Amino acid sequence: MALADHDIESRLAATVTDLDPNAIDGSTADLVERAFVDTVGVTLAGLSTDIGRSVSRWRPDGGLVATTERAELDHALALGAAGHALDYDDLSWAIDGHPSVVLVPPILALAGETEASGQEAIAAYVAGFEVMSRVAAPISPAHYEDGWHATATFGVFGAAAAAAWLLDLAPEETRNALCIAASTPAGLKRNFGSMTKPMHAGFAARSGLTAAILARDGITADDEAIGGDGGFLDLYGERSEVEAPAGRYIDERGIHTKAYPCCYFTHTAIAATQSLAVEHAIDPEDVESIVVEASQGAADALAHSNPETGLEAKFSMEYAVASALARDRVDLATFEEPALSDPTVEDLRERVSFRTDPDLAYDAHTSVVRLERDETVERRQENPPGTYGNPLSEDRQRAKFLDCATRTIREEHAEGLYEDLDGFAEVDSIATVLDVSEAL
Repeated sequence: MALADHDIESRLAATVTDLDPNAIDGSTADLVERAFVDTVGVTLAGLSTDIGRSVSRWRPDGGLVATTERAELDHALALGAAGHALDYDDLSWAIDGHPSVVLVPPILALAGETEASGQEAIAAYVAGFEVMSRVAAPISPAHYEDGWHATATFGVFGAAAAAAWLLDLAPEETRNALCIAASTPAGLKRNFGSMTKPMHAGFAARSGLTAAILARDGITADDEAIGGDGGFLDLYGERSEVEAPAGRYIDERGIHTKAYPCCYFTHTAIAATQSLAVEHAIDPEDVESIVVEASQGAADALAHSNPETGLEAKFSMEYAVASALARDRVDLATFEEPALSDPTVEDLRERVSFRTDPDLAYDAHTSVVRLERDETVERRQENPPGTYGNPLSEDRQRAKFLDCATRTIREEHAEGLYEDLDGFAEVDSIATVLDVSEAL
């Protein structure tokens, strides 16, 4: 059994209660603002899916912000599931998963009750991000490699922390919230490519919010449920010594915005394939074979070489690369009919071989794509577009938002919402800005 950490719970609680929104610098606020805007967009798109429509029956308030306390928990569940439904939401290697889709839903659920401003929403987000990153650090990425869906298992702590900050819980109450949350983490990678995967995010968002509300109402937990013997860290992974960053995890590890609505492990290969196609004017019919080399992490996540549904196709390297070569872009329509049954894509997919490179780190996002024809061409892609250090352009970010939002609301409403969210940190009431109930 790993050595107990008898102080982690108090340090995590202090991370939340000591956070001063005025101490968050402009670059961090801008990063979180982009994450909020992106998450609102992908959530609106997710509401139009079968998953979104199914969970919306638990969202009695209809819009993006809960208007009654009774609706808050179900609201967090519905928005979390919808936000992850298309696998288009952002991610961070601080947790080996998707931060915003578990942080934004509880913040939106509490926005009405707490009258949260944009600055307060950003502070709650930062509190949640830091807490789940600190929980993840001692056991990640081995935790993910063992089959856990880290978005859900670490995300529940982030959701609890974000809610605790907005509810202004005292240090002991915040500690209780996190220790209550420690009894709820779940989510299996085995369900990747199914309708249950997005539910993991919804469950985590609701469970974290539930933990904070229970702690506010006086429910207690063992005060070493995270770091003590038999606590979360003992049971969910093998601990290792980790040197924490001098500043915040969010600034050190950042947030990556997705350029394509599918598993992130496909993104470098998609970008490499598209670049080769343009640079060499490749006709798909002339390609004899396509070879993709990536890390073992990609092989573990991408389990559907012969996908039969759009959800499975999101976790198929073969389908993603074939689509990147056969179509002018990889977007939401790529994972819907008629693209799924496009004979050109199907034919190309059968010519794609995917193998791992043992020299690449498990979570490396380097892909080598080799297109074999009369003249073989190859490209080594280190990172996909949209990374923390190379964010999407403003035009591309706006286009993504509108493509997503107009799945649910009319274009004029989507454009107005995007403009209203500009300068999110200065918004007096996020509940007012995000009231799209009449546009749905």
